[in-house]
Amino acid sequence: MPRKTLADTLAARETIYVNCGHPMCCKSTKLDIQALIDRLGRDHGSMHDDLVGLFVCSNCKAAGRDRRQVFFTCIPDYEGQQRAGLKVAGAAWGGVEVDCL
Repeated sequence: MPRKTLADTLAARETIYVNCGHPMCCKSTKLDIQALIDRLGRDHGSMHDDLVGLFVCSNCKAAGRDRRQVFFTCIPDYEGQQRAGLKVAGAAWGGVEVDCL
């Protein structure tokens, strides 16, 4: 299976957040994909295993908390997909109409 790269993520206009896994913190930070490309290269992987070792929570470090693994949230460019005419199915979730793939 081909590996997804940072260039692929940027081209797809996806947003990635890195999230602290410590229950006393749970800090979430939006990643600057272009800055990661400038630092790591366009062909660097953009999946969890490719990125997890690069991030440490600065809040937890400053507070002296033990280091917990970070995790990532990837948000696709739903608006861009809808503009491109891709079919997006509607689904009811918690009484609120939402669009999902």
